[in-house]
Amino acid sequence: MKAAAALCTALLAGCALLRPDAGEALQVREIVDGAVNAARAAPAEQRRQLVHAQQMYAAVPDDANRVRLAALLATLPPPWRDDARAASLLEPLAARRPAAPVAQLAGMLAASVAERQRLTRELRAAEARVEPAESRAAAAESRAAAAESRAAAAERREEAAAERAGTLQSQVEALKAIERGILEREERRRKQQR
Repeated sequence: MKAAAALCTALLAGCALLRPDAGEALQVREIVDGAVNAARAAPAEQRRQLVHAQQMYAAVPDDANRVRLAALLATLPPPWRDDARAASLLEPLAARRPAAPVAQLAGMLAASVAERQRLTRELRAAEARVEPAESRAAAAESRAAAAESRAAAAERREEAAAERAGTLQSQVEALKAIERGILEREERRRKQQR
């Protein structure tokens, strides 16, 4: 039995010599699995896993715990997401050892966080441009409504003026008819008096 255990130990040591990053590859797998599981978990479980990762990093601030905490900070939904802190944890590691699996994961996560931060900045800038445009559109809409109101009032005044003109025209016609009648009577009287 001791011989079998010694043989297994020797084989594992030999494998480690052949693939020295096998242990780190296993850590990367655990980190990714943990981040995926945390992202799918309920909010209370997400918080618990984040607190646990923070405690692990505080106790042993090695590369694996650094990336584990950063992965959670980068993948959990708000309010636990903290891209700035994740980036500060990932960038030094990603720049230091690009060939190691943990460093490769750190580089990938750092690039993802940086892209999300860039998109957030662009979104805020776009929102800042939209607000003045919306206020200009609202002002233009208000001016258009006022112009429509003025046009409607002018149309009503024009209709009233046309109605008054029609009334005046009919009064003038009536006065002309009266005047013709008076002139015709006077003409008949003159003829009768002759």
